[in-house]
Amino acid sequence: METNDELPVPGSPFTLSKARDLGLAPEQLRGRSFAHVSRGLYRPAQWDFDLLEAAQALSAATPGAWISHSTAARLQGLILPPWLSDSDELHLSKPQFLPSARRKGIHGHATVAFPDEVETDRQLRISTRARTWLDLARILPLPELVCIGDQLIRVPRPQFEERSEPYATRGSLRRMVLRHGNLQGIVCAREALELMRVGADSGPETLMRLAMVDAGLPEPELQVKLWDTRTSPSADAGYRDKKIALQYDGGHHLDEIQRQSDVRRDKAFRSAGWQVLIFTDEDLADGFDQAVRNIKQALRQAWTAPSIASGFASGG
Repeated sequence: METNDELPVPGSPFTLSKARDLGLAPEQLRGRSFAHVSRGLYRPAQWDFDLLEAAQALSAATPGAWISHSTAARLQGLILPPWLSDSDELHLSKPQFLPSARRKGIHGHATVAFPDEVETDRQLRISTRARTWLDLARILPLPELVCIGDQLIRVPRPQFEERSEPYATRGSLRRMVLRHGNLQGIVCAREALELMRVGADSGPETLMRLAMVDAGLPEPELQVKLWDTRTSPSADAGYRDKKIALQYDGGHHLDEIQRQSDVRRDKAFRSAGWQVLIFTDEDLADGFDQAVRNIKQALRQAWTAPSIASGFASGG
């Protein structure tokens, strides 16, 4: 028999079935080269945690189940708040008619899911992005749920992304919500649907818009083009009739090439007579309170400017 040092040690977690395929006997699995994770599931003793590898093994070890909730969201690159975005929790869902997924260290869920709400991707069964959004409605605050929804319905830029269609539409999400009237969190999902808009390119852009609406400001237009051309500079949001452009410049805008592009963009708007308000991660940190005050002031100035001009014109 091979010693533990000579064993064919997989590089990631594996199932008991995989161990048998490799010719590993039960007594070898109890050796120092391996660690028992859960029923029928093992990992190399020296393995460094990797969420995708862990999810793939868990999916393979649990027929009929699928990766869901925040685990699915992380693997799908969806926007999550900081307290959840680094979580290594493993969430596994099963249909209600199957025994619940009871595994050590695993959050199991018994739920109703339609066939088009689960897909196979990267060797694992996982909830679709739309269904992941619905599952997260039970734990996320409304603004964060709207952020994920905006990410799903935004129209991608084919030149920068390997897709041309959004992950979902408000219509498709609404139909899914109607299927699950008794699901926990469904009320929050319905409210989020009414607040979602096409056009936000990031979570902070959505949070800024929601802060403006909460403060009673008029809802801004999103992705405001300066000119009606394909290459026109655009603002993240704004008020075209008041010539006010709102830009959220996050961390990636510190890149020198991006910074120069931003300077040209803002110069074009200002040359056309627009007022440009730029917000950063500092505004995100304070919940956009100061940003809202600045936008209110800009709107007041825009509203009073025509009356002042007309006063001069009439000699009043």
